[in-house]
Amino acid sequence: MNKYDLLYIIDVDVDEDKKNEIVTKFTNLIEQNGGKVTALDKWGLRKYAYRINVNGAYKYEGFYVKMSFECDGSLIAELERQMRNNEAIVRELVTAVEE
Repeated sequence: MNKYDLLYIIDVDVDEDKKNEIVTKFTNLIEQNGGKVTALDKWGLRKYAYRINVNGAYKYEGFYVKMSFECDGSLIAELERQMRNNEAIVRELVTAVEE
């Protein structure tokens, strides 16, 4: 299994319960497909370096979440696809971690 880091931003207008559901959804997606989440860090509300157009409105901050996990490389495409299809996710970035 390969090691990865995932950083994603949730829209600031999403309520707290929905944010927790989103974090749980992606954690479960990894675990249900044979992966293992090794670290989960909710950074909270942070300002963007520049404004981002989110669903037609410019936003200046978002809720950041960083997750470290291990999984097969084939799961990454599905994880990215589901994140892109979720309107509450503003940006996402998956990076491979070298040992």
